[in-house]
Amino acid sequence: MRLFVLVIVAAALRAAEPVPVVAELFTSEGCSSCPPADRLLQELDRTQPVAGARVIVLSEHVDYWNQLGWRDSFSLPQFSRRQEQYARVLGGDVYTPEMVIDGREPVLGSDAAAVRKAILRAAGRAKAPVRIVRVGREGADAAVAVSIPPLAKGHADVWLATADESDRSSVNRGENSGRTLTHVAVVRRMAKVGSVGKSEGMEKTLNLPPEAQRVIVFLADSGGTILGADEARVP
Repeated sequence: MRLFVLVIVAAALRAAEPVPVVAELFTSEGCSSCPPADRLLQELDRTQPVAGARVIVLSEHVDYWNQLGWRDSFSLPQFSRRQEQYARVLGGDVYTPEMVIDGREPVLGSDAAAVRKAILRAAGRAKAPVRIVRVGREGADAAVAVSIPPLAKGHADVWLATADESDRSSVNRGENSGRTLTHVAVVRRMAKVGSVGKSEGMEKTLNLPPEAQRVIVFLADSGGTILGADEARVP
Protein backbone atom coordinates (compact mmCIF):
# COMPACT_ATOMS: atom_id res chain seq x y z
CA MET A 1 0.00 0.00 0.00
CA ARG A 2 2.84 2.38 0.93
CA LEU A 3 4.58 1.71 -2.41
CA PHE A 4 1.34 2.33 -4.30
CA VAL A 5 0.88 5.69 -2.57
CA LEU A 6 4.47 6.70 -3.37
CA VAL A 7 3.95 5.84 -7.04
CA ILE A 8 0.76 7.94 -7.16
CA VAL A 9 2.51 10.89 -5.48
CA ALA A 10 5.46 10.67 -7.87
CA ALA A 11 3.12 10.61 -10.87
CA ALA A 12 1.23 13.63 -9.54
CA LEU A 13 4.46 15.55 -9.01
CA ARG A 14 5.55 14.80 -12.57
CA ALA A 15 2.16 15.91 -13.89
CA ALA A 16 2.49 19.19 -11.96
CA GLU A 17 5.87 20.06 -13.46
CA PRO A 18 5.77 23.20 -15.60
CA VAL A 19 5.80 22.50 -19.33
CA PRO A 20 8.91 23.80 -21.14
CA VAL A 21 8.06 26.46 -23.74
CA VAL A 22 10.76 27.97 -25.95
CA ALA A 23 10.49 31.70 -26.70
CA GLU A 24 12.86 32.85 -29.46
CA LEU A 25 13.24 36.62 -29.83
CA PHE A 26 14.59 37.88 -33.15
CA THR A 27 16.04 41.28 -32.29
CA SER A 28 18.73 43.81 -33.19
CA GLU A 29 20.55 46.61 -31.40
CA GLY A 30 20.07 48.66 -34.56
CA CYS A 31 16.27 48.61 -34.23
CA SER A 32 14.61 51.28 -32.08
CA SER A 33 11.52 49.08 -31.62
CA CYS A 34 13.53 46.22 -30.10
CA PRO A 35 14.51 47.40 -26.58
CA PRO A 36 10.94 46.90 -25.19
CA ALA A 37 11.00 43.33 -26.54
CA ASP A 38 14.45 42.75 -25.04
CA ARG A 39 13.08 43.89 -21.67
CA LEU A 40 10.03 41.64 -22.04
CA LEU A 41 12.29 38.64 -22.71
CA GLN A 42 14.24 39.45 -19.55
CA GLU A 43 10.98 39.66 -17.59
CA LEU A 44 9.81 36.29 -18.91
CA ASP A 45 13.13 34.75 -17.92
CA ARG A 46 13.24 36.35 -14.47
CA THR A 47 9.61 36.14 -13.31
CA GLN A 48 8.23 33.13 -15.25
CA PRO A 49 4.77 34.76 -15.26
CA VAL A 50 2.74 32.11 -17.11
CA ALA A 51 1.25 29.46 -14.84
CA GLY A 52 2.08 25.93 -15.95
CA ALA A 53 4.91 27.02 -18.25
CA ARG A 54 8.68 27.03 -17.81
CA VAL A 55 9.71 29.62 -20.38
CA ILE A 56 13.10 28.96 -21.97
CA VAL A 57 14.21 32.19 -23.61
CA LEU A 58 16.59 32.65 -26.54
CA SER A 59 17.76 36.03 -27.80
CA GLU A 60 18.79 35.66 -31.47
CA HIS A 61 20.29 38.81 -32.96
CA VAL A 62 19.80 39.17 -36.73
CA ASP A 63 22.29 40.88 -39.03
CA TYR A 64 20.05 42.67 -41.56
CA TRP A 65 20.07 45.89 -39.50
CA ASN A 66 23.86 46.10 -39.44
CA GLN A 67 24.20 48.32 -42.53
CA LEU A 68 21.93 51.01 -41.05
CA GLY A 69 24.37 52.77 -38.75
CA TRP A 70 25.17 50.30 -35.98
CA ARG A 71 26.73 46.85 -36.23
CA ASP A 72 25.23 44.58 -33.60
CA SER A 73 28.19 42.62 -32.24
CA PHE A 74 25.89 39.77 -31.17
CA SER A 75 24.32 39.35 -34.62
CA LEU A 76 24.82 36.29 -36.78
CA PRO A 77 23.56 35.62 -40.32
CA GLN A 78 22.44 32.19 -39.06
CA PHE A 79 19.66 33.84 -37.07
CA SER A 80 18.49 35.93 -40.03
CA ARG A 81 18.24 32.69 -42.01
CA ARG A 82 16.44 30.97 -39.16
CA GLN A 83 13.88 33.75 -39.01
CA GLU A 84 13.41 33.63 -42.79
CA GLN A 85 12.76 29.88 -42.53
CA TYR A 86 10.09 30.49 -39.91
CA ALA A 87 8.48 33.10 -42.19
CA ARG A 88 8.34 30.59 -45.06
CA VAL A 89 6.81 27.86 -42.90
CA LEU A 90 4.51 29.93 -40.69
CA GLY A 91 3.68 32.73 -43.12
CA GLY A 92 4.08 36.44 -42.50
CA ASP A 93 6.91 38.93 -42.84
CA VAL A 94 10.45 39.07 -41.51
CA TYR A 95 10.68 41.89 -38.98
CA THR A 96 12.06 42.87 -35.60
CA PRO A 97 11.18 42.42 -32.85
CA GLU A 98 9.52 39.08 -33.51
CA MET A 99 9.05 36.32 -30.97
CA VAL A 100 8.38 32.76 -32.10
CA ILE A 101 6.87 30.48 -29.48
CA ASP A 102 7.82 26.80 -29.69
CA GLY A 103 8.65 27.22 -33.36
CA ARG A 104 4.96 27.35 -34.25
CA GLU A 105 3.45 30.73 -33.33
CA PRO A 106 4.93 34.13 -34.32
CA VAL A 107 3.95 37.22 -32.31
CA LEU A 108 5.12 40.81 -31.99
CA GLY A 109 7.99 40.56 -29.56
CA SER A 110 7.02 43.62 -27.54
CA ASP A 111 3.32 42.70 -27.15
CA ALA A 112 3.32 41.27 -23.63
CA ALA A 113 -0.33 40.17 -23.69
CA ALA A 114 0.00 38.35 -27.04
CA VAL A 115 3.26 36.72 -25.98
CA ARG A 116 1.78 35.43 -22.72
CA LYS A 117 -1.30 34.05 -24.49
CA ALA A 118 0.91 32.22 -27.00
CA ILE A 119 3.02 30.77 -24.17
CA LEU A 120 -0.12 29.63 -22.36
CA ARG A 121 -1.35 27.88 -25.52
CA ALA A 122 2.05 26.21 -25.96
CA ALA A 123 2.04 25.01 -22.35
CA GLY A 124 -1.21 23.17 -23.05
CA ARG A 125 0.45 20.91 -25.62
CA ALA A 126 2.13 17.61 -24.78
CA LYS A 127 5.93 17.69 -25.07
CA ALA A 128 8.54 15.06 -25.70
CA PRO A 129 10.78 14.53 -22.66
CA VAL A 130 14.17 16.18 -23.09
CA ARG A 131 16.51 16.08 -20.10
CA ILE A 132 19.84 17.71 -19.36
CA VAL A 133 21.14 15.13 -16.92
CA ARG A 134 24.38 16.86 -16.02
CA VAL A 135 26.36 19.92 -17.02
CA GLY A 136 29.77 20.84 -15.70
CA ARG A 137 33.36 21.82 -16.22
CA GLU A 138 36.67 20.05 -15.90
CA GLY A 139 39.40 22.65 -16.10
CA ALA A 140 38.80 24.73 -19.22
CA ASP A 141 36.48 22.13 -20.76
CA ALA A 142 32.69 22.09 -20.38
CA ALA A 143 30.22 19.36 -21.29
CA VAL A 144 26.53 18.51 -21.04
CA ALA A 145 24.94 15.07 -20.73
CA VAL A 146 21.62 14.77 -22.58
CA SER A 147 18.93 12.11 -22.26
CA ILE A 148 16.08 11.83 -24.77
CA PRO A 149 14.00 8.65 -25.07
CA PRO A 150 12.71 7.39 -28.43
CA LEU A 151 9.71 9.30 -29.76
CA ALA A 152 6.21 7.88 -29.75
CA LYS A 153 6.07 8.65 -33.47
CA GLY A 154 7.93 10.53 -36.17
CA HIS A 155 11.43 11.95 -36.26
CA ALA A 156 13.08 15.07 -34.86
CA ASP A 157 16.44 16.81 -34.86
CA VAL A 158 18.28 17.53 -31.63
CA TRP A 159 19.58 21.11 -31.38
CA LEU A 160 22.14 22.47 -28.95
CA ALA A 161 22.38 26.21 -28.26
CA THR A 162 24.80 28.00 -25.96
CA ALA A 163 24.11 31.50 -24.71
CA ASP A 164 25.45 34.25 -22.48
CA GLU A 165 23.69 34.77 -19.17
CA SER A 166 23.38 38.50 -19.85
CA ASP A 167 24.97 41.20 -21.99
CA ARG A 168 25.14 44.98 -22.06
CA SER A 169 26.00 47.42 -24.86
CA SER A 170 26.50 51.18 -25.11
CA VAL A 171 25.20 52.09 -28.56
CA ASN A 172 26.70 55.23 -30.15
CA ARG A 173 25.23 55.10 -33.67
CA GLY A 174 22.03 54.16 -35.46
CA GLU A 175 18.45 54.26 -34.20
CA ASN A 176 19.44 53.49 -30.59
CA SER A 177 22.35 55.95 -30.43
CA GLY A 178 23.05 57.10 -26.89
CA ARG A 179 21.23 54.19 -25.24
CA THR A 180 22.58 51.42 -23.03
CA LEU A 181 20.93 48.13 -23.98
CA THR A 182 20.72 44.97 -21.91
CA HIS A 183 19.98 41.44 -23.08
CA VAL A 184 19.41 37.99 -21.65
CA ALA A 185 20.34 34.56 -23.05
CA VAL A 186 22.09 35.93 -26.15
CA VAL A 187 22.69 32.87 -28.32
CA ARG A 188 26.28 32.54 -29.50
CA ARG A 189 26.11 29.10 -31.07
CA MET A 190 23.27 26.88 -32.30
CA ALA A 191 23.69 23.63 -34.17
CA LYS A 192 22.10 20.23 -34.82
CA VAL A 193 23.83 17.53 -32.77
CA GLY A 194 21.83 14.46 -33.71
CA SER A 195 18.36 13.07 -34.25
CA VAL A 196 15.83 10.81 -32.55
CA GLY A 197 12.91 8.73 -33.77
CA LYS A 198 10.68 5.80 -32.89
CA SER A 199 13.56 3.32 -32.79
CA GLU A 200 16.31 5.42 -31.23
CA GLY A 201 16.66 8.10 -28.58
CA MET A 202 19.80 9.89 -27.43
CA GLU A 203 22.02 9.33 -24.42
CA LYS A 204 25.07 11.44 -25.10
CA THR A 205 27.62 13.79 -23.58
CA LEU A 206 28.32 16.83 -25.74
CA ASN A 207 31.23 19.24 -25.51
CA LEU A 208 30.49 22.92 -24.95
CA PRO A 209 32.54 26.00 -25.81
CA PRO A 210 34.48 27.11 -22.72
CA GLU A 211 32.73 30.50 -22.65
CA ALA A 212 29.21 28.97 -22.51
CA GLN A 213 27.05 30.23 -19.64
CA ARG A 214 23.68 28.73 -20.55
CA VAL A 215 22.97 25.58 -22.51
CA ILE A 216 19.65 24.84 -24.20
CA VAL A 217 18.74 21.52 -25.82
CA PHE A 218 15.59 21.21 -27.92
CA LEU A 219 13.87 18.88 -30.36
CA ALA A 220 12.44 20.22 -33.61
CA ASP A 221 10.63 18.50 -36.44
CA SER A 222 11.29 19.17 -40.12
CA GLY A 223 9.03 22.23 -40.09
CA GLY A 224 10.78 23.78 -37.10
CA THR A 225 8.09 23.02 -34.51
CA ILE A 226 9.75 22.50 -31.13
CA LEU A 227 8.62 19.24 -29.53
CA GLY A 228 10.52 19.42 -26.26
CA ALA A 229 13.33 21.31 -24.56
CA ASP A 230 15.47 21.72 -21.47
CA GLU A 231 18.03 24.24 -20.27
CA ALA A 232 20.71 24.57 -17.61
CA ARG A 233 23.29 27.02 -16.36
CA VAL A 234 26.93 26.10 -16.94
CA PRO A 235 28.85 26.41 -13.65
